[in-house]
Amino acid sequence: MQAVQADYFTSYQNVKLTRDASGVLTVQLHTKGGPCLMTAHTHTEFVEAFYRISQDRANKIVILTGAGGDFITDVDWSSFGDGSDPGIWSQIHDEGVQALENIANIRVPVIAAIEGRAHIHSDYALLANVIVAAEGATFQDVGHYAAGVVPGDGIFTTWSYRAGAGRAEAFLLDPQPLPARTAQEWGVVAEVVPNGKAISRAQELAALYLKAPEVTRRNTRVHFIQPLKERIVREVGYGLSLEGASAADLVKSMKVKAER
Repeated sequence: MQAVQADYFTSYQNVKLTRDASGVLTVQLHTKGGPCLMTAHTHTEFVEAFYRISQDRANKIVILTGAGGDFITDVDWSSFGDGSDPGIWSQIHDEGVQALENIANIRVPVIAAIEGRAHIHSDYALLANVIVAAEGATFQDVGHYAAGVVPGDGIFTTWSYRAGAGRAEAFLLDPQPLPARTAQEWGVVAEVVPNGKAISRAQELAALYLKAPEVTRRNTRVHFIQPLKERIVREVGYGLSLEGASAADLVKSMKVKAER
């Protein structure tokens, strides 16, 4: 049997989509084929891509991963424009909420295969049912408190849900690289595998999950993700509003320093 490809698979610059004959969809986030750098364009693309993935019933299992030995490494702040502009932040706010909700709305088991750096939007990975991480993988949040803004885009919601509020707060207030083994001890990572083996292990798990009837697979994902989905709906819009206010203040303070 040959893999069946959908029309939307070739629609994105930063999302490579491949599906095998059994319906296992691999979602690889990338920048020009290498490690993914978050930009304004990428941010927008993810909303549409995750929505289409969630709507496509031909997807039986989803594997979420990165390219070039990493997940998402950093962010290009300049690509987003003036963060103190309400119009610009309105788009960031809406896309931030929609991307997480669209991942949460994927109604089949999701496996995150993490190699290297998951230093931006590790919350995407934490929306998976299972995270398989390589020995050398690290989790960090370089995009919020370390950069001078509130971690309000879902990073606290997902980490506090998976690891507990106390650990999440300490992790986000002093954002240092968190090794895969520690993330496993916290209950965030399900399995740690040798470097370069995260995808192959995710594929093994996908084959295992496919043995269950389709409605069972779909409804199990729906059941497991519901409590986290409820928190996303309650918290992330508010969190992004707080983040927007802090971004505006950061831009203001930078302008004042530049004028001195």
